[in-house]
Amino acid sequence: MRGLVALRCNPAQAEQRALQLAQALEQGDWVQLLPPVGTSGLIPRALLPDGPGVVVASGGTSGGQQHCLQPCSHLDLSASATGQWLQQQGYDLQQCMVLNPLPLHHVSGLMSWWRSRCWRVGHAWLQPGLMRDPDALEQLCGSLPGWGEQQILISLVPTQLQRLLTHNAGVRVLKACAVIWVGGAVLSPVLMKAARAEGLRLAPCYGATETAAMVTALAPEDFLAGATGCGSPLEDVELRLTQAGALQVRTARLALARWLGEGLEDVRDQQGWWTSGDAGCLTTESNQLRLNIDGRLDGAIHSGGETVFPEQLESRLQAAAFGLPLEAVLLLAVEDREWGQRLVALVRPAAGANGEDLIKHLRHLSADWPPADRPMHWRLCPMLAPMANGKWQRGHWQQWLRLLEAESTEF
Repeated sequence: MRGLVALRCNPAQAEQRALQLAQALEQGDWVQLLPPVGTSGLIPRALLPDGPGVVVASGGTSGGQQHCLQPCSHLDLSASATGQWLQQQGYDLQQCMVLNPLPLHHVSGLMSWWRSRCWRVGHAWLQPGLMRDPDALEQLCGSLPGWGEQQILISLVPTQLQRLLTHNAGVRVLKACAVIWVGGAVLSPVLMKAARAEGLRLAPCYGATETAAMVTALAPEDFLAGATGCGSPLEDVELRLTQAGALQVRTARLALARWLGEGLEDVRDQQGWWTSGDAGCLTTESNQLRLNIDGRLDGAIHSGGETVFPEQLESRLQAAAFGLPLEAVLLLAVEDREWGQRLVALVRPAAGANGEDLIKHLRHLSADWPPADRPMHWRLCPMLAPMANGKWQRGHWQQWLRLLEAESTEF
């Protein structure tokens, strides 16, 4: 019988769990990576193909969860493609070291660790608490063998980047990194501006669980020169757009299948393309294809005859609010009889800030926006935060908003 190991991925025990994962894979098993808490159904063993491989959850942004089956051979291909990209940038893989602040049960954290295994280079797990304590992070990094001598590679989500940029110790750690891959969510203009001002070697990228992580990346030199977007496809990747503007990816490392709780279904169409839920834009610069992500197609709303991408507006609002005590903002759609849909803004102020005053400032900043783009209502949400991989669980917060609206109409 095909073996299935369920591995609960506690960040506090990341090194131990990674060792258990490696041992199970060496035995030819499939390993389903589970979050540290919560329930998650296990894929039936009878559905599993020959191993070894991992089953990784991919939630996207609309709240529905699916699980992707990625064999070890696909993870190897992904690590190889990223290694080729690094070598094209002039790096010697044997002189690199990987820092990993991302969870093992997300493909981003899994692949950071997997790359270090394939390249046979140093790897260090960074506990989640360290990313909120830049002084402790700097102290730990300084104690790592090879720190200051090797080329440091790190993958971050925008929330982590933003936190580190607000502390001198965090900035020093970032400046010590040769490549800072940033993915998981759209990088806001204010973060890009702040990173360039510090000379940080950011490499905005795009990837998904279905693609075994990174499929495009922007070279740090191009980022520092002012380029935007997610960069160019890696050597083993093809990109195109559907008529509706959805990004499609074709590569040999697409997931074998996905499991949504019943049977398995193929992630590819008959021509081998995987269709993402992201609205993309492809341009050609210096004979290189470049990718920009406009936002989630399943997150786009239709308001007053206009198509609106909330993620773009969130980035715009964060940029306009630079210097204000704004920790997080999320724009969600509600049904409207006249407009079809309108936006409602959830706002989390910084600790100790006056939430009502912050909302007044945000209203003023967006007062001259087109009506379809301008939030109709603003709601304080002190617990508002993205998931560990930087993505918003929009379905969860949509439900939170519905409950809030229901309570406000009760008498």
